[in-house]
Amino acid sequence: MSKHIQAPVATVRPHELTAHNHTRIDNYFWLNNREDQEVIDYLNAENAYYEAETAHTKTFQTDLFEEMKSRIKEDDSSVPYFYNGYYYITRFEKGKDYPIFSRKKESLEAKEEIMFDCNVMAEGQSYFHLRGINVSEDNQWVAFGVDTVSRREYTLQVKNLITGELSPVSIEKTTGSSTWAADNKTLFYSRKDEVTLRADKIYKHKLGTSIEQDVLVYFEEDDTFDTHIFKEKSRKYLVIGSESTLTSEYRILESNNPDGAFRIFQERVREVEYNISHYDGHFYIMTNLDEADNFKLMQCPENKTGVEHWVELIPHREEVLLEGVDIFKDYLVISERSNGLVHLRIQPWDKNKEAYYLPFESETYNAYTGTNLDFDTEILRYGYQSMNTPSSVIDFNMRTREKEVKKEQEVLGTFDKNNYVEERIWATAKDGVKIPMSIVYKKGMKKDGTNPFLQYAYGSYGYSMEPYFSTTRLSLLDRGFIYAIAHIRGGEDMGRQWYEDGKLLEKWNTFDDFIACSEYVIAEGYTSAEHLYAEGGSAGGLLMGVVVNKRPELYNGVIAQVPFVDVMTTMLDDTIPLTTGEYDEWGNPNEKEYYDYMLSYSPIDNVVAQDYPNMYVSTGLHDSQVQYWEPAKWVAKLRVMKTNDKQLYLDTNMEAGHGGASGRFEALKEVSKEFAFMFDLEGIKE
Repeated sequence: MSKHIQAPVATVRPHELTAHNHTRIDNYFWLNNREDQEVIDYLNAENAYYEAETAHTKTFQTDLFEEMKSRIKEDDSSVPYFYNGYYYITRFEKGKDYPIFSRKKESLEAKEEIMFDCNVMAEGQSYFHLRGINVSEDNQWVAFGVDTVSRREYTLQVKNLITGELSPVSIEKTTGSSTWAADNKTLFYSRKDEVTLRADKIYKHKLGTSIEQDVLVYFEEDDTFDTHIFKEKSRKYLVIGSESTLTSEYRILESNNPDGAFRIFQERVREVEYNISHYDGHFYIMTNLDEADNFKLMQCPENKTGVEHWVELIPHREEVLLEGVDIFKDYLVISERSNGLVHLRIQPWDKNKEAYYLPFESETYNAYTGTNLDFDTEILRYGYQSMNTPSSVIDFNMRTREKEVKKEQEVLGTFDKNNYVEERIWATAKDGVKIPMSIVYKKGMKKDGTNPFLQYAYGSYGYSMEPYFSTTRLSLLDRGFIYAIAHIRGGEDMGRQWYEDGKLLEKWNTFDDFIACSEYVIAEGYTSAEHLYAEGGSAGGLLMGVVVNKRPELYNGVIAQVPFVDVMTTMLDDTIPLTTGEYDEWGNPNEKEYYDYMLSYSPIDNVVAQDYPNMYVSTGLHDSQVQYWEPAKWVAKLRVMKTNDKQLYLDTNMEAGHGGASGRFEALKEVSKEFAFMFDLEGIKE
């Protein structure tokens, strides 16, 4: 390894930040300006340092990229789904980076109509993402959003699917999503605040008019809420949703009356969440009303929607989290989670027929309902995968109980699922709670403490980390790595309480759980501290920041992707995108109790003079979720504070945002950097 290259040292310019009569000194506050050439020069210097220090792994990175790419079927396509007279298909062509969206009228044998070829649309762009494809009910118009910067600000456009012409109107600063009224000429969409990027406004646009004539339909005044609009599955109602972390509210309007006034379904009540589905004269409401932490299902007439009219259909259960419902003409499909795994329950509306569960055999797996847009069908489309089983799309006949695998993800090369073993193991947390881990490894693994081991987790926002299949992960497993997902508190993996016990003033549970999982796999001989690696992104990057401060000796290397590490400064600045909406997750630091608690773990504020593990930190200059300066300032501080000479890299993608590179295969280059970082530390050279 080259040792003669000098790591960049950021200029120290002390900046005082005072709250609650407490002053923090931020030596690198000046990095908070992406327009400043000195900032760009510093990020480029860090990139140059990373490139020089890892130059000896470049060939290996390229080989890894080609290896991972070779497992992916390049000329692939999605399972078609049928909606409103057309089959819709997403497909990829060999050698091309972006999807092609097409449709076929009434039959899969019909002529293909290409709606969007993103390869053509992305020409000349360093980043490209298309989302929110939304076809009018007469099948003539399609609205869509495009982002070419990676700040999740989409320009909304309309295309005539008959002539192929684009409407001259381009609407900027939108979320990319929209919905058509039943008249096929009124388009509703959500716009973002220019500074905070909060989706706060719903507008109405009429085809053939200018943007200046668009009507503001709804403005969400509460800056802790976002708003969006959609048409529910029966197509009878347009729905405006307003949501914060813990509270929701909906407004409804008949789709055939686009110039009417939206009416409130049920006024917001703090910490009451609900969502709505419509079917046959009734609304079905999934809610946590009356302390139903794991949610229950209720019903009301479509013309009497206030909470006083809600009648319970599925009661709250202590051990079962109600995650969602899919409504069909003859069946209700209920997605539940118990003991950390998803179960799908089929319940006929006919009371004379019994409900039943879909059978799943594996010890750890992920199942989920798929694209089910058709009401009048007995076919449920669902997905299934596990740590060693590629994802499948399955059509299940709810009447005959027969299933048809429409597609199993094809893994090119010599892949055989029987060569890999998946397990669910349980670590014991500091407070005695059992924490599940899903792990996978190549057959023949010995528990002698010598296996390289990558432990991944997220642990925030009630987001459950499912045990999923990954073709890229095979490059780790085939070289002797064990891979684990730690289902720590802060997610919803074990029910709603699992989330409640890992946020706000309980957030330390998230970090302690991850550490307990690391200690467990070392104690059980799966690995040792010399071979254990940790990885997390965004809020999972915060997790990485906390564990390296608290228990750096447990890990040989840590990968922190777009890490949220400057918690205090960000959460005290309500002009930064997303801040105010986060108070229900982390706490509002303008209140001293939360300030003190958040300060106890905020990674950048707790960097101390100690030995740190080898670290690879990545970010994107245009990131709208976690601003690039958080990891940049964190690395700058670690550089001068750490007391050993282990690797520390900051790798900034100067053209991307929170999700990284946009091309189908470009993202593999980022994965190959992470893998090469660990392989290098393990002495694995090919």
